[in-house]
Amino acid sequence: MTGLGCRDDPVPPGGPHGAGHRRLWRWLLLLAWLSLGCGVGTVKGSTLETPVWVPEPPAPARHSRQLAQGTWGPWGPWSSCSSSCGDGVALRTRRCLRSAEEEPCTGDPRQYRLCQLQGCPSGSVPFRAMQCSLYDNKPVLGTPARYRWVPFHGAPNVCDLNCLAVGHNFYYTFGRVLDGTRCGPGSPDLCIGGRCLSVGCDGILGSGTRPDACGQCGSGHDTCLFVHRLFQGADPSSGYFGYMNVTKIPAGATRIKVTDKSRNYLALMMSDGRYVLNGDWSITWPGSYEVAGTQLHYARAPDGTESLEAPGPTDEDLHVMVLLQEPNPGIEYEFWLPHGQPQPGRGDTSPLRQPQPRGAGSPPLQELPVTPVPALLPQPKVSAVESPPRSPPGWSRAGAATGRCGRCRPAKGRSQRIRHFCQSDFVFQGQILARRLVGQETRYEVEVKTPYRHRFPLVPREYVWVPNTCGCPPLREGGEYLLMARRHVNYERTLNRILLQDDGYARPWTPREDRLVREAARHCPQPRPP
Repeated sequence: MTGLGCRDDPVPPGGPHGAGHRRLWRWLLLLAWLSLGCGVGTVKGSTLETPVWVPEPPAPARHSRQLAQGTWGPWGPWSSCSSSCGDGVALRTRRCLRSAEEEPCTGDPRQYRLCQLQGCPSGSVPFRAMQCSLYDNKPVLGTPARYRWVPFHGAPNVCDLNCLAVGHNFYYTFGRVLDGTRCGPGSPDLCIGGRCLSVGCDGILGSGTRPDACGQCGSGHDTCLFVHRLFQGADPSSGYFGYMNVTKIPAGATRIKVTDKSRNYLALMMSDGRYVLNGDWSITWPGSYEVAGTQLHYARAPDGTESLEAPGPTDEDLHVMVLLQEPNPGIEYEFWLPHGQPQPGRGDTSPLRQPQPRGAGSPPLQELPVTPVPALLPQPKVSAVESPPRSPPGWSRAGAATGRCGRCRPAKGRSQRIRHFCQSDFVFQGQILARRLVGQETRYEVEVKTPYRHRFPLVPREYVWVPNTCGCPPLREGGEYLLMARRHVNYERTLNRILLQDDGYARPWTPREDRLVREAARHCPQPRPP
């Protein structure tokens, strides 16, 4: 590569006319060409030496020193509340500590906290309405016209003081609302500096903190355990319908949801044995209920789909059960538990807490073996659905409700013993553990000791129902009796229980009764041949 320089004196000697004149023009043209070529290089080796621009080398980069950033000082004290009643805000500030060479601090130097005071007296003017009323009967819009103003909530910016002229179809914006004004009617958010800010669970406006699933503020979901299961308990082997335990929801649970998509009924019991929903064979209306320190919403759709939902946290254990009317297709339940809480087991059941423990619980209770009875003949087939038993003479249900009971007429004698033995579905020796009045009936909790006969499965603990509250037949807590009872299933098949009729056989158990009941088995009539 070669370069061309520029001459210092390009004008040749000679005159301006003739050959000298021509030579002068040649030198002028050459001078013009050379002046264009100053600082221009040519590429050698080509037919035409094309001039190219030679780029200048880049200037060395300058390394800028990154400035340090200032640090925030401590927060100052909270100011007094902006309102004297209802909702308001308190303010605190902090200073950025930095030198002249440091960058400003990042973040907000102000922080606002919600302060909730006692409610304002009835008839008080709302805060936004009070701000609009400050401009009543004052000239605006550059005209002498005077107006009365009320809040207008249809404007785009909810934190502007938008006021509607009473009796007219226009509104006017009087700047921003005061800090602490609600963003809208019924809104929990507040206006601060012209911005609508939400209140975090820490009470700070605009902090964005939210409670986790267990109700802890700003801790994320690391402190919680999510329980989500599907209960598919086996149907009772006997085919009868009744209550079955689903699960226990421990105290402290949140975001509870239970769903059943069948004609069965969900039931809910407190830790002390009291029912909240669908207990004691009574169906509850859908709605909201106060349960275990939280609001429970019970819904039931026309197709039978049910749901229980509660935000929690609960302050005691809850027992979820199902009242079976058809095979269980599956009950889905979920809730959150704080870490450290005991998790419910899949077989978390308590048969004694149920109104009819037969077949209740998971896994199912084992049947009791039948004590052999000599010469026990086949029994006639009895319909599974029976009408409610009749009351004995001298006793009325109305009298039981008012406390005027007739005289008890217990069954006794050989003929009564044989008749009851042959017609009963259950004959067993049992000890009375507890007695409870349920409506106009009496429910006995019985420990089955010696079963002599049962046409349907019998478990170690049973509830025996008596259709009165008069104590007929008389059964004493702690006493042992020989009981002869029947199975009662109503027409809707929502009841399935052991029923001891008013005049049923209930005698104190003795070795003699044991011998006599075994002899009674020999006298039951044989079924007729088909």
